[in-house]
Amino acid sequence: MRAVVFQSNGGPEVLEYTEAPDPQPGAGRVVVEVAAAGVNYMDVYEREGRGYGSTPPAVPGAEGAGTIAGTGQRVAWMNVPGSYAERLSAPEELLVPVPDGIDLDVAAAALLQGLTAHYLASDSYPVEPGDWVLVHAGAGGVGLLLTQIVVARGGRVIATTSTPEKAELARGAGAEEVIGYESFAERAREITGGEGVAAVYDGVGRTTFLEGLTALRPCGSMIVFGAASGPPEPVDVSLLAARGSLYVQRPTLKTYARSAPLLQTRAREVLDLIATGRLDVRIGARYPLAEARSAHQDLEARRTTGKLLLVP
Repeated sequence: MRAVVFQSNGGPEVLEYTEAPDPQPGAGRVVVEVAAAGVNYMDVYEREGRGYGSTPPAVPGAEGAGTIAGTGQRVAWMNVPGSYAERLSAPEELLVPVPDGIDLDVAAAALLQGLTAHYLASDSYPVEPGDWVLVHAGAGGVGLLLTQIVVARGGRVIATTSTPEKAELARGAGAEEVIGYESFAERAREITGGEGVAAVYDGVGRTTFLEGLTALRPCGSMIVFGAASGPPEPVDVSLLAARGSLYVQRPTLKTYARSAPLLQTRAREVLDLIATGRLDVRIGARYPLAEARSAHQDLEARRTTGKLLLVP
């Protein structure tokens, strides 16, 4: 089979489309024919050697959808290493059944970021009706899904975006207000009548974290779920007191789907939202598996909206 392999850590140029050994089934494992693999910032961190995923030489990626070899059962996954490939060996307990009414590429696009958006809005800070929240990168894969789930819970979204085109996408997902990154905390306070937002959902990190604390209302929650611009600088906890007894969390999906039952339950809820039309999954672009470098370059340059997929 063919796969994307990186022999060393580095930039997108280390990704090579090449022949790789065929995966084999084993105890509790099955071989899956990959229909689509999701592209995530986590894959970039893995490629760069920032503590995520496999160490080289390895096949990157951990998310996708396809069919189990021999049975044809439709499944999706979000924590199976080696997903940038035509086939992979996967633990059965990590595979989520995909209902017939959902296309496999939609399932591949939805699972990791959909589950992330789900736990952010229902667990990290459980959005209540009327709550204003700030969603950074509102036109990104998580941002579009998170906005829809917040609105479904009765919340109100202020989204940050970097272009007029992305602003329209964020509005289409349900954001009431869309603003740029410059002076975003000041704008958020103006929009909320000076009170501040209940939560900031921040997948950007270093360049937005400190200013985001200023956007929060008293006892508000700063949820840093990603670090597209790098990890935030260490914060003096006394600053949290000075800004209004704030909460800060650095959550991971690994925690919120740490067992097979938790994974299956949360995945069923997300897939049900999709199947019933309450959650629209935007696929921003599909790249041939051979063009994984281009997908990473576009993702890092923030030239994309929605979800990126690699298609064998």
